[in-house]
Amino acid sequence: MPSSDLMLEGLTLMVFGMGFVFTFLTLLVFATKSMSAIVLRLSPVEELVMEAPVTMAQPSQNVANDPQLMAVLSAAVHRYRQDH
Repeated sequence: MPSSDLMLEGLTLMVFGMGFVFTFLTLLVFATKSMSAIVLRLSPVEELVMEAPVTMAQPSQNVANDPQLMAVLSAAVHRYRQDH
């Protein structure tokens, strides 16, 4: 078999293979889009309720109101300053 015939068969096989892959991927995209549209029609989208962001002031207010925690923190700071 001459090499030109082998090249022609190889190119033909490549074109058919790439054509099948392109066709399959195109059908896959259309199927995915249609399924997405069907699901959105059948089940309505729920609105998400955004909670207020937690501010950094809340934990410090809780710490200031806890005398035992304040005593422990003060002792830790005092010990750290003595060692360094």
